[in-house]
Amino acid sequence: MPILSKYRNEQVEQIVDQLLKVLADQQAPVDLSLMCLGNSITHILNEHVPANKRAAVAENFAKALVQSVK
Repeated sequence: MPILSKYRNEQVEQIVDQLLKVLADQQAPVDLSLMCLGNSITHILNEHVPANKRAAVAENFAKALVQSVK
């Protein structure tokens, strides 16, 4: 069963394109790009997810990331 998102594909694609453009404009190599995106994820988790749920959200995110590259 496909996963349904509450966000429009166009909205997601637009934001991803903007993020990738910033990295390209900075000529960020892969390791720096991953570091910056990882730091952004950590910031989002710390600022917007209750402390008692952060580890579970991070684990689910990590699992989804692994699945997306298989």
